[in-house]
Amino acid sequence: MLRTNHKTKLFSSIVLSVRHVYKNFGPIKAVSDISFSVEKSKTIGLLGSNGAGKTTTIMMLMGILKVTSGEIKILEQDVYKHRNKIAKEINFASPFVELPHRLTVLQNLNVFGHLYGVKSLADKIYKVSSDLDILDLLKRRVGKLSAGQKTRVSLAKSLINDPKILFLDEPTASLDPDNADWVRTYLEKYQKRTGATFILASHNMPEVERLCHNVVMMGKGKLIDSGTPKDLITRYKCKDLEEVFLQLARNDKV
Repeated sequence: MLRTNHKTKLFSSIVLSVRHVYKNFGPIKAVSDISFSVEKSKTIGLLGSNGAGKTTTIMMLMGILKVTSGEIKILEQDVYKHRNKIAKEINFASPFVELPHRLTVLQNLNVFGHLYGVKSLADKIYKVSSDLDILDLLKRRVGKLSAGQKTRVSLAKSLINDPKILFLDEPTASLDPDNADWVRTYLEKYQKRTGATFILASHNMPEVERLCHNVVMMGKGKLIDSGTPKDLITRYKCKDLEEVFLQLARNDKV
């Protein structure tokens, strides 16, 4: 369940909380007074048009960008004061952030596994590679892989440390319907098996409807609405989430 009211006490089920966060780049207000929280084992969709503040928000959640003001906690700890500790519990996957092309898949997974301090790394690489059906790709250079193969390798990298919170940026972008469905199904099964929490940024509304328990709608750096996909569809009297998104965008709210 998504919570936007922080007057009540946050319980242990809350793994990520954002309170009155602002981010300015000089005179530009990129994010203004956003507040929300996310429960364990849930998937939250972070939606909005280009320039809505999604990427900036994700970078702050991961501790890469520092807030101008406000508070972000992950696993009940301040994301900036305990960045090194929190970094071991989160990870990130995006087809837009490519792994080193000259390294093989195995070399990449070894590098990131060592960065995260993964124990029994060889066993972990074998398991995640088997789960994602990339064992036959381990000796190939990443630069020689197809888009679908790169997506699976990126997912393998993002799961190498068994993250409690996984940030997903357009995880099925550029994939054909079959590969995209495979990735979504895998993520659903992985979450059910591990209890991981997902933060999903996507422009694919059917994907959001399928994967997300709750949605945060952003527009011009502000949180303009939130709720379950079904609630939003009902509230805006639309047939699906894509119609909701378009309605908000065309009203210049997103």
